[in-house]
Amino acid sequence: MDPMYAEERQAAIAALINESGRVSVAKIAESFSVTPETVRRDLDVLEHAGIVRRVHGGALPAGALSHLEAGVAEREGLHADGKERIARAALAYLPAPGGSLAIDGGTTTGRLTHLIHHETYTVVTNSIPALGRLASSHTLTLHVVGGRVRPETSAIVGGQAITEIEALRFDVAFMGTNGISASHGLSTPDLDEAAIKRALMASATTRIALADSSKFGSEFLHRFGRLADLDVIITDAEPPGDIRAELQQLDIEVVIA
Repeated sequence: MDPMYAEERQAAIAALINESGRVSVAKIAESFSVTPETVRRDLDVLEHAGIVRRVHGGALPAGALSHLEAGVAEREGLHADGKERIARAALAYLPAPGGSLAIDGGTTTGRLTHLIHHETYTVVTNSIPALGRLASSHTLTLHVVGGRVRPETSAIVGGQAITEIEALRFDVAFMGTNGISASHGLSTPDLDEAAIKRALMASATTRIALADSSKFGSEFLHRFGRLADLDVIITDAEPPGDIRAELQQLDIEVVIA
């Protein structure tokens, strides 16, 4: 039997998270002798109140600057329905047949690669998963930049990749991001990933962020672009008020898939 009222338990959980940083659902369940399902409900309440921020398997203090990065396999199944809707909405922003586009590393941008096998585009990518999905296409012209493969994201990074990208000009870049905020812009935990993302955006005529709504309000260590650097954001839910106001002021198109 739960020895605490829900409100008392939630207050104690919030205190634990604020003291410890990231705390797992399993740890909270053990600490308060409740089921993981009860913990998830409590975290939902606390997140709705703006006290904590849910992450895969646990929670962080709401105001914490994020440094933790999940791997590709861990992120692939998160918000899958929203990512699929975003990718399908992105099809409307492909260039004319014969045009060129860049596909950044990431699981949301990766969904787009499932949908363009039979198109006639030149595709530039730094994503190993994208390479695996698109390499067998007989209609696409595929360019993969060279460099070091970062295992956390299966993305190619480094000076060689940046040099190759800087020598190109493509019609559209479909960008992934770990975080989107009004004050910090577009951000990612890794310096090398930030550099390659910055290069992709600089070489594109049109820059489109594909990001599910869990990215809103998150800030990671390395900024690779301001909101003003984007032309379009495609997401799965309305952005929060401060971000929505900034996007409106900048006249950036927001597509809710």
